[in-house]
Amino acid sequence: MKQLLILTTFFFFSTATSPLLAQQDAFIKDYLERLENSRKYLILVAEMMPEDKYDFRATPETLSFAENLMHIGFAMDWHSQSLLGGRATRDYQTDTIYKVDNKSKEEMIAIINETFDATIKLIEQFDTTQFEDELDYFGLNRSKQQIFLLLTDHITHHRGQMLVFMRLNELVPPRYVLFQ
Repeated sequence: MKQLLILTTFFFFSTATSPLLAQQDAFIKDYLERLENSRKYLILVAEMMPEDKYDFRATPETLSFAENLMHIGFAMDWHSQSLLGGRATRDYQTDTIYKVDNKSKEEMIAIINETFDATIKLIEQFDTTQFEDELDYFGLNRSKQQIFLLLTDHITHHRGQMLVFMRLNELVPPRYVLFQ
C-alpha cells in the first residue's frame, strides 16, 4: 500500500509539471531558432558594411558601426554567461575581447560568431526550472526568462542602429528576414 501511495504521488507530480516543462522546452527551442536567425542577419549586416566604414558614427556621441557590433557581443556575453550562467562579469572598461581597438572586420565578425556559439551552447543546456529566479537588472528585479527577452531586444536595438548607419552611407541593408 505504501508503495502504491508513493507511485501515485510521483505520477501525480510528474504529470502536473509536464505541461509546464513542455512549454519551457518549447520556449527554448523557439528562442534558439530566433537567436540563430538573429545571428545570420547580424553577420550579413556586418559583412555588407565596407571595412573602411566601420568607424562611421551618426553623431560624435554615438557608438561607431564597429563599436555597436562589439557592444552587441559584450552584452550578449554578459546576459548569457554572467546573468544566466553565473560567471563573473567582464569589466567593460578593461575587457579587450569586445573592444574594437585594431581589430579587423573579419576578427570582429569571428568574435561575434564565437559569442553566439557560446550563448547558444549555454541556452541549449539551460535549466528551465530557473526561469523564475530573479536577478538585479540595473536596479530592477527581472526573472531569468525576462533576461532571455532582454538579450534579444538588445541585439535588435543595436543592429537597428547599424542598419541606419548603412543607409547614412548610401548602402542598402539586407532585406529584413521575418521571425528574427
